Order: sequence, then C-alpha cells, then structure tokens
Amino acid sequence: MQQQAKSIYLCGPIMDASADESKTWRQRAKERLAGKFILLDPMRRNFRDREIDSANEIVEFDLQDIRNADMLLVNYAKASIGTSMEVFFAAHDLGKFVIAFSPYAYADMSPWMVKYCTKILPDLESALNYIETHF
Repeated sequence: MQQQAKSIYLCGPIMDASADESKTWRQRAKERLAGKFILLDPMRRNFRDREIDSANEIVEFDLQDIRNADMLLVNYAKASIGTSMEVFFAAHDLGKFVIAFSPYAYADMSPWMVKYCTKILPDLESALNYIETHF
C-alpha cells in the first residue's frame, strides 16, 4: 500500500513583510519539495489585509491549513505575531512537528519560539534537507 504524501504548512511573516520576503522562500520550498510533499501555502489565497471580514477569513483558513498539515516549515527571519501564534497552535494545541529556519543566534531567539519549534536550523536549505532526510 502506497503511503500518502505528508503535508507541510508554509508558515512565516506575510502582513509585516514585503512581497519578496513572503513569496521567495515559499517558492523555493515548493520547487524543492514538489511531488514529495503536499505544500499548503497561505499565499495561495488573495485576501486584503486590515479588513475585518478578510482578517477573520485569513485566520480561519490558516488554522484549517495547520489542522490539515502533518508539520510546519517556519520562516523565523523576523518577529511576527501571526507566525508565533500559528507555531504555538500547531505545537502546543495539536502536537505538530515544527521545523523552523532562522538567521538568529540562539541567544537572540524568543524563548517561546525555541520551546515550540521542534527543530530550528540556520537557513532554508538546511531545513529542506532536514525534511527530505527525516520525512
């Protein structure tokens, strides 16, 4: 019996990041992992930030993606309230495996991110290698 591909939610700053910061790493992850994993990219939805109805939809759709994912790949390149809340929800509430990549030195990381990310690696390439090796 063939095993179904695991799914990965691509978690990282969107609202407080430039389009390039939000999209480039996700595109690289999708290109590298395509065909091996199901990739859940919140950027596939076209919502406008800062409109109440849209904001509620954004959060609900993202939470549903997290529920559906087997694991999270997290861009922890900058502090982000949404990213932090998604990591906490996935790890604490759902017990998901959370793989982050970050340029921060350990001493500069939030203790909350350290606690709720299962693994933190120094860059996207290392995180993608980790996923391919272990999943």
